[in-house]
Amino acid sequence: MRKLFTLAALALVTAASAFAQEEQYNQYGVKVNIDPLQAEAQDGILVLRSKSDSGYKIWLDNRVQTDAAVFFGEPTYADPISNGFSVRRARFAVKAQIDKDWYGEVDMDMANGEFELKDAIIRYTGLEHWQFQVGNFKEIFSIQRNNSSRYLQFIERPMVCSALAPSRHLGLNVNYHNSGIYLNLGVHAQAIAGAEERGYVEESSKGAAPDEKPSVTFKAVWQPGWNKDNWGLHIGGAFSYRFPKTSDETYGKARYSTRNSTSINRKKYIDTGDFDIDHALLYTGELAGYWGGLRAEAVWMGNSTYHPSYGVRNFNGWYVQAGYLLFGGTQRYDSEGAKFTRVKRGRKWGDIELCGRVEYINLNADKKLAPNDQKVMGGSAMAYAAGINYYINDHVKVQLNYQYNDNDRFSAGKGNKFFVGVTEAGVPTKNPYQTVGKAGVDHHMVAMRFEIDF
Repeated sequence: MRKLFTLAALALVTAASAFAQEEQYNQYGVKVNIDPLQAEAQDGILVLRSKSDSGYKIWLDNRVQTDAAVFFGEPTYADPISNGFSVRRARFAVKAQIDKDWYGEVDMDMANGEFELKDAIIRYTGLEHWQFQVGNFKEIFSIQRNNSSRYLQFIERPMVCSALAPSRHLGLNVNYHNSGIYLNLGVHAQAIAGAEERGYVEESSKGAAPDEKPSVTFKAVWQPGWNKDNWGLHIGGAFSYRFPKTSDETYGKARYSTRNSTSINRKKYIDTGDFDIDHALLYTGELAGYWGGLRAEAVWMGNSTYHPSYGVRNFNGWYVQAGYLLFGGTQRYDSEGAKFTRVKRGRKWGDIELCGRVEYINLNADKKLAPNDQKVMGGSAMAYAAGINYYINDHVKVQLNYQYNDNDRFSAGKGNKFFVGVTEAGVPTKNPYQTVGKAGVDHHMVAMRFEIDF
């Protein structure tokens, strides 16, 4: 009996082994090829990759950023500014190199309990020096906008980038990079983000169903030192010809707005509100570089928004910022992406970076070119910031920012919703034209961020 049981067990094992070597099928009944994988941690990132030369690789790319901020020094006439906490980003991404030529990515954000699609990318890299991709992704226009949020020197991007630089849109992109020459051309439609943007698209379709014209964005960068480890330059410019998007709240209108470099104070003092638009021209010039532990950027950005009846409105802004690693670290630049990337720490325990930034934005259009019912006075502001970044390791960072915001009297929010000064009688007013003396909601901010990437 024991011999019979042993023979039966051996038969089962032999059959199972033979089955494993037979053809296998997926859940849809299609025969599949088996490619054994190996698991590894690449600088702390979980990666599964093929043991063969197929090029297959899949990995997770997640990020958590938790912020806190306090505000003080606002005028007595101003609306109170609330201190607070926020999960700024809670990102979950799956990225895969299907073979040596094809790449796919899905990236989503669940910060503060709200779902938003970030990247949904199909990319082909089968031609040397060329890259083609389609899906939802960042338009290649602004170096600060294109820098990953995990590698920002300050907690938030400059105001002019938030207000004027395009972010993610559905589109098609062609990229060329070779020996320090970077060229990029993108054609983009509406934004694909969350339920709000999708709702605007559907409502627009239920109505007049406008024929949405795509926007075209082009960028060129010259990169002296592109193949150097300890220095390099980024000399670039970009141009975008833009049309209204059905994912905007009101089709056929433009609205440019920004907060004072914070996500916790939700007041958008600088806000044009909605105004009529036919098309807009967006342009920028960039000078950036790194040398050892030093990294610096100087950027100017402009916008000319056109309407056949109301003429052109011009908006602009600039920023200058720099940072230095104190303990022997080195700044890094991704020449294939024309943006900065993760720093190289100078010590085993980490490194500390000191940063400074001055920025300006002007959303007050030329009053002489617009009729009274189409004046666009969205406000202007200067901001002065200092920051300390502690890079504990390649995946954990702590940031501390101080910023002083100097907003003008027209920085009253959409539809003049915020108090910006006092009248001759000393009464607080939301009307910028009624203020006397010093006006505008100037204030100080101290903010902190804890970040982990995994």
